[in-house]
Amino acid sequence: MKLVLAIAPDRFRDEELFVPQKAFADAGVETVIASTKTGTCEGMLGGAAEATTTFVEVAPEAYDGIVIAGGIGSQDFLWGNNDLIRLVQTFAKDGKVVAAICLSPVVLARAGVLKGKSATVFNSPASVSEIRRGGATLTDRDVVVDGKVVTANGPFASKAFAASVLSVLSPISP
Repeated sequence: MKLVLAIAPDRFRDEELFVPQKAFADAGVETVIASTKTGTCEGMLGGAAEATTTFVEVAPEAYDGIVIAGGIGSQDFLWGNNDLIRLVQTFAKDGKVVAAICLSPVVLARAGVLKGKSATVFNSPASVSEIRRGGATLTDRDVVVDGKVVTANGPFASKAFAASVLSVLSPISP
């Protein structure tokens, strides 16, 4: 199993990357960090992560899903990133896991993968508006699983989010 962990190059939410990343590693799932650029990405709380690939360079066929961390940087760097939106669309079309936490479910909404699905998001006027515009049924639950789509509403849900992603991650048949 292998997942893409997508983060903003600046101001991603530390727990929303590091907590799931550890849970995935503990479960034997390989991860690769992708962003708008390679190199060091800075978290909101002072953590740093190395993006080894860009969204443009990710080959979706090599992965079982994509997990997008949130944080303030999500709105600035990810919501309107067409390369990330195309990746999300490809993963969803191929029936793979598509997951996002905090402000990042907006990327899923903009990619069209939340239409007709239940979802949650960090509650801000802009994020709620985007989720509704994307055709999702917005819930106030911390984590929502709808098929292969997993959404969570903030850093305090990071552990449950990771567990939910692992629960829907299934081997791709050879």
